[in-house]
Amino acid sequence: MSSQEWVRVRDVMRHEVTEVDGKMDVLSALKIMKKVGATSLIVKRRDERDEHGMLLFSDVAKRVIGKDRAPERVNVHEIMAKPVVTVRPDMNIRYCARLFEIFGISHAPVVENEKIIGIVSYYLLVLGSLPNLD
Repeated sequence: MSSQEWVRVRDVMRHEVTEVDGKMDVLSALKIMKKVGATSLIVKRRDERDEHGMLLFSDVAKRVIGKDRAPERVNVHEIMAKPVVTVRPDMNIRYCARLFEIFGISHAPVVENEKIIGIVSYYLLVLGSLPNLD
């Protein structure tokens, strides 16, 4: 990527956001992930004073599979990340990657006007930084 190019998070983020309730069991959440083709889900706020959470495949691998727990007996709220770091859609993807490194995260909700409008990940940042490969 040349120093003159400026790619925004908005340009690379996943626009389809799927929200689930934290009381849902992990097996049901995994079925939703598979159905929508996502590796992360946003966990809904309980009320207007609450914060969003996020469930990643890696959370399931580490906190359910790795600990030999039954996914139908674990609720999403037990293993999700909350609160989560959010990013602005107009943030430069280089700064977003640096933010991920600083906080040790790999995904973040994209928030505009206090509403989640997308999700960005290292995977999407890398693909967005590459020149057109077609």
